[in-house]
Amino acid sequence: MPDTPNDRIETFYEVMRAQGISRRSFMKYCTLTATALGLGPAFVPKIAHAMETKPRTPVIWLHGLECTCCSESFIRSGHPLAKDVILSMISLDYDELLMAPSGLAAQAVLEETIAKYKGNYILAVEGNPPLNEDGMFCISGGKPFVDKLKRVAKDAKAIIAWGACASYGCVQAASPNPTQATPIHKVITDKPIIKVPGCPPIAEVMTGVITYMVTFDRMPALDRQGRPLMFYSQRIHDKCYRRPHFDAGQFVENWDDEGARKGYCLYKVGCKGPTTYNACSTVRWNEGVSFPIQSGHGCIGCSEDGFWDQGSFYDRVTDITKFGVEANADRVGLAAAGVVGGAVAAHAALSALRRAQQKAVGQSNAAKAAKEEA
Repeated sequence: MPDTPNDRIETFYEVMRAQGISRRSFMKYCTLTATALGLGPAFVPKIAHAMETKPRTPVIWLHGLECTCCSESFIRSGHPLAKDVILSMISLDYDELLMAPSGLAAQAVLEETIAKYKGNYILAVEGNPPLNEDGMFCISGGKPFVDKLKRVAKDAKAIIAWGACASYGCVQAASPNPTQATPIHKVITDKPIIKVPGCPPIAEVMTGVITYMVTFDRMPALDRQGRPLMFYSQRIHDKCYRRPHFDAGQFVENWDDEGARKGYCLYKVGCKGPTTYNACSTVRWNEGVSFPIQSGHGCIGCSEDGFWDQGSFYDRVTDITKFGVEANADRVGLAAAGVVGGAVAAHAALSALRRAQQKAVGQSNAAKAAKEEA
């Protein structure tokens, strides 16, 4: 969308009003945005004020060594819709996948955006740069992608590393990593970087991160790995609907066994939910419809560094106590049986004690009655 006559970027609210969106619908959107970000009702007016007063944020979206699954996920967001993010919330000035221009015309757009919004644009990166052979394993615009990345990052305000590829390297960096595929933070070291890992990340997580940055004009709180705490602060295991089966020692032992048909815990067949931090079990996929564990497949830990080099996705993690889980799977089952057995024994002992007490009271009363009659 072109700039307004006084050469400034329109605000989100101005764009929505130009599209015929009512004030009531705008406030409803702000409410839904606060809910999606896990914020309380008190933040709704703050979000509305930001949308009304702050210009849309210029964004340059680059693609390195990747499969485009992050973009595929992003365009399927339901809250907010990707079209609202792209057309209203931000000014997506350059994206090799979604933009109309190509070739020299696309390159001209990139140069214009860098010059016009120097120091004020957000750089979103999908994929990573391979460094072997001077970066020749990934060419963009006739030049190594790593050179393009460094050039655009130089004047960016902040960087978003989309997906496991940009955040950690992902399968491109799997051993022996012949192309030397390298995560963004090891190439760009002088800019704030938000990692949004996953293969791909959840659509609403991606749009939620952008929404937060646009609304509050700052980076969200991050964990020690640089991931937004609003989406990566809890393990999938913590909110998994199969967690009660884990605690009860009820596990799928083999695919399609009776435990699988009953929806038991998938830990023993390789689920990495107890060691994986992500919002899959709460936000879920396809607008909240499901997530891999609900579909019968264990979590592969795709939002964790190095998941691609940890052996088969179906290998069981043998000891997870160091991650804060109460006990490993074998001990959970034994403990559950012990608790049940102990409870039964205690109940039996208590019942016997009560019967003995009742019998003693009865004998005492009988003796007292006989004495009174005598």
